[in-house]
Amino acid sequence: MAAASHTPAAAAIATLHPRLGVGCHVVLVDGNPVLPPENLPGLVLPSGSFRPTLGTFAFDLARGNIPESEIEMEAVAQIRRLQALGVHVTHVDTHKHTHMFARVLHPLLRAAALCGIPSIRNPFEPDWALSATPHPPVVRSIQVRLLRTYRKSFLKLVEKAGLATPDGSIGVLATGTLNTPGLRSLLKAMPPGTWELVCHPGYPDQQLSSIRTRLKESRQVEHIALQEVVPQYLRDHPEVSMIHFGQMLERYS
Repeated sequence: MAAASHTPAAAAIATLHPRLGVGCHVVLVDGNPVLPPENLPGLVLPSGSFRPTLGTFAFDLARGNIPESEIEMEAVAQIRRLQALGVHVTHVDTHKHTHMFARVLHPLLRAAALCGIPSIRNPFEPDWALSATPHPPVVRSIQVRLLRTYRKSFLKLVEKAGLATPDGSIGVLATGTLNTPGLRSLLKAMPPGTWELVCHPGYPDQQLSSIRTRLKESRQVEHIALQEVVPQYLRDHPEVSMIHFGQMLERYS
């Protein structure tokens, strides 16, 4: 997140690890812009912040109240801020997966082209991963399945723009509930292909407890699950490689 308070420190660490793949997590909802708010009268509220929820963002987007030109300008500004900090940006994705909507995807693809970004997250979770997610929340399950209706148009637009993208994302349905058994279930069901594991590992601390997010205690649970499951899975499946977006391009070029 280009506008996050700890981004400069994180970028400094990233530049010390050139093998690390780092994407720009473009924020258009539930956050603050990089550009001056007065330059984004449709994208930013009078308070100077983005809309607080995905629902309000999607509603105003569908009504045409958020200009694509403002999305493109802000996306370019966020990407270029990371690049100015010395980060080699391997791909773009968006907070709350807003680029699943065509009115966000179009300007985001243009922003990626302007900034030399060659790949983008595929935010859609395949049926096999949805079925392999144990005990998913009912409402989230309905939401994720309904939003998959945008998948075909997403793939067509990305292909037309010439960007690379994985076959899909896994762990989206399990956001906030991904634990050791759940991760084992997903990896056990994973077929051949290139899949992005979407996860939010972290450490519970005072700063995390003070911000508005539902992902708090779950971050440590995911961290533990990743440490327990992934190394053993890779040892048991030597045919599987763990790569980042930049290496995906090298592998298939």
